[in-house]
Amino acid sequence: MVSEPEEPFIKIINEPLKSKNPLVIGGFPGIGLVGNISCQHIIEELGMKHIGSIDSKYFPPVAVLFNGIVFMPVRIYEDAKNEIVVVISDIPIHPTASYDVSRALVTWIKSINAKHLVSIAGIATTTGEKKVFGGATNPEMLELIKDKTEIFQVGTISGISGSIMTECFLKKMPAISLLGETGGPNPDPRAAIEVLNVINKLFSLSIDTEKLTAEAESIEHELSKLAEQVQTTESSQSTGKEYPMYG
Repeated sequence: MVSEPEEPFIKIINEPLKSKNPLVIGGFPGIGLVGNISCQHIIEELGMKHIGSIDSKYFPPVAVLFNGIVFMPVRIYEDAKNEIVVVISDIPIHPTASYDVSRALVTWIKSINAKHLVSIAGIATTTGEKKVFGGATNPEMLELIKDKTEIFQVGTISGISGSIMTECFLKKMPAISLLGETGGPNPDPRAAIEVLNVINKLFSLSIDTEKLTAEAESIEHELSKLAEQVQTTESSQSTGKEYPMYG
């Protein structure tokens, strides 16, 4: 009897990209949902096309609906004109799956000849400010962001954002981490706005944030349940000594 081949842990399914050397931006639910909010706004403002998804048998059994149509919870979008690809998740990635998801994702990013990756997440502080902290996988990428972010000197990036950055380092994929300063686990579109302002400066983009500013309160309310799920998922993870960072 011939056994069937084992199903891969992670599946990335996508249409052929039109972009030759895209900028890849990734946002997964984390503290303040900064990555999720930022990426969703980029997708809407640039009118990006849904081109693929990431699936795993270890993802929670969830279907996402937009206007009554079912979508996968982890999706890939492309703006061929600006050569931008966005990977966004509407589910928290459990720590036990983070390494495999990161490995598969970064391998795929290299396969599409991405020039670099921007990983967006939140950073919890008690300052009440809205700075954007930055880190990079090599000196060249650090040079790119040093005048536009507060370089994070000592600390850790936990969760999926941390494992993505580690995998980029191991695979020599140029990458930067942009961490929007937020006061806690609740959805923080204002922190996302500051991250988007940095992305505009770094890559000469003109992503409008006025709509996000106007809808900040309703977004905070709508995403509060997802924020609670993220907090539960991350409760077992360790944090840095100076500032706790979350993916």
